[in-house]
Amino acid sequence: MDDFLQYLISERRYSARTCENYRNSLLQFETFVKDRFEIDDLHAVETTYIRDWLVELIRDQMSESTVNNKLSALRSFYKYLHKQEKIQTNPTFGLTQLKLKKRLPVYVEERQIKELLLETYDEDDFESVCNRTIVELFYATGLRVSELANLKIFDIDFSQKNIKVLGKGQKERIVPLTETAFLSLQSYLKLKETTSLSNENLFVNLKNQSLKPQKIYQIVHNFLISIPIDKRSPHVLRHTFATHLLNSGADIVAIRDLLGHSSLAATQVYTHNSIEQLKKTYQTAHPRA
Repeated sequence: MDDFLQYLISERRYSARTCENYRNSLLQFETFVKDRFEIDDLHAVETTYIRDWLVELIRDQMSESTVNNKLSALRSFYKYLHKQEKIQTNPTFGLTQLKLKKRLPVYVEERQIKELLLETYDEDDFESVCNRTIVELFYATGLRVSELANLKIFDIDFSQKNIKVLGKGQKERIVPLTETAFLSLQSYLKLKETTSLSNENLFVNLKNQSLKPQKIYQIVHNFLISIPIDKRSPHVLRHTFATHLLNSGADIVAIRDLLGHSSLAATQVYTHNSIEQLKKTYQTAHPRA
């Protein structure tokens, strides 16, 4: 198992979080086959054992996406073992993913986000300015929380008003900044300098420590607390960024590139939100709707 996880990190360039999720899934499955079938060796696993495990996960009311993620972990693991000739047959062969229920991305209405960003805040307080800049940047760029947490000061191109982002699979992309986000960023950096915080990471606390994703999540959650939506997270602002661009007529391929999606299929989910917006407009504006 350790060799497999090291392979994911060094050769497949999977994130530490993904590798940890894979490890947890494999350990969970290992416990299951040991308790159910009295087997200590994952090399001796049969397809029926995996099916029984998936059935148990479903009975435990685990979501379809979580079950699929756990199956993906097993698939990758046994594909690796088969490639290394440590097993003769791959027990995950023929197993299919569960069909997912279609869920539209949660996003904030344009009017609501504008009202929130117009609210006053203490422009001399470092924490207040930092929090506002984080929200401005999420809404202006659609970054993932891990991408924003890892931003360095030297990733900002002040002359071109854009930032360099290191996304999934260590892929770099350039994302432009809105004028508002750029000005907010400048104000934050000026205050950071006068507060004598020298950490090269863009976002830090008053102890000069880099902000962790959990803290950034909390900042966004608190900012969106007054909005009546199911989720309040950095990813909601990412969805909001993409949806508002699409509703304003932006090309979906350009949105894909800005989000750092590897395929257009991942971006096309936002077209559903756009259609819902069109329906609302139609119902409101059409004389006979």
